[in-house]
Amino acid sequence: MDKKTISRDGTPIAYERHGDGPTVVLVGGAMCTGATLAPLAEALSERFGAITYDRRGRGASGDTAPFAVAREVEDIAALIEACGGSAALYGISSGGALALEAALSGLPVREVAVYETPFAVDEVAGKQRAEYTQRLAELLGQDRRGDAVELFLTLVGTPPEMIAGVRMSHAWPGMEAIAPTLAYDDAALGTGESRVPRERLAGLSLPLLSVAGDASPAWMREAARTIAEAAPNGSYRTLEGQTHMVDPRALAPVLEEFFGTDG
Repeated sequence: MDKKTISRDGTPIAYERHGDGPTVVLVGGAMCTGATLAPLAEALSERFGAITYDRRGRGASGDTAPFAVAREVEDIAALIEACGGSAALYGISSGGALALEAALSGLPVREVAVYETPFAVDEVAGKQRAEYTQRLAELLGQDRRGDAVELFLTLVGTPPEMIAGVRMSHAWPGMEAIAPTLAYDDAALGTGESRVPRERLAGLSLPLLSVAGDASPAWMREAARTIAEAAPNGSYRTLEGQTHMVDPRALAPVLEEFFGTDG
């Protein structure tokens, strides 16, 4: 990250700009840093100024207690101001929930696109999410960062043997370092059962694109479709052969078409 802007509460937010066109801010999900979205930013850079950034508490960005989702919205506001005064937003996974919150908060946003934002779609999933929230708070309160990461990986369906392998890998210390931000992503998805905020999205007037991979679990596609249907100007797309680990080369053309080049 070669640039920094200062958020409203004084927190430095590190970012990079890829390309010189209309600004698109890319919002990463849980356990992601700005580097995670760099391949997508490069794919968009010929037509857009794609902004990758380290969300607060990660990478080269700072953090300031106490946390609130509103602080992360202010981080996005600072990025938009530093990068031209208006932007389109793209968020992946729980970063999609944050992108939606930023758009709903009245920031100067042209369009918003999200990929597989993991809102719960039924009562069973909602109860599981509430139990995760409680257990995550307990583990982080005890500074059991590794166990918190394992809890998250279990929630998203990572097999136990794979988790054991990740624990032994060189990536594990970095994952433990940003484990406290798992609570930030959980908060972005909403309190309680983390269901799609239909009533709030009904008041979102700007264009919204919700995307899912057709090889992802059915509940992810259902959540993505529900998001689109809840917004007056929402649309829904699926990407053939894609999962939650979406290929930037498959996603970039869809985002380019949606965002256009006249922002």
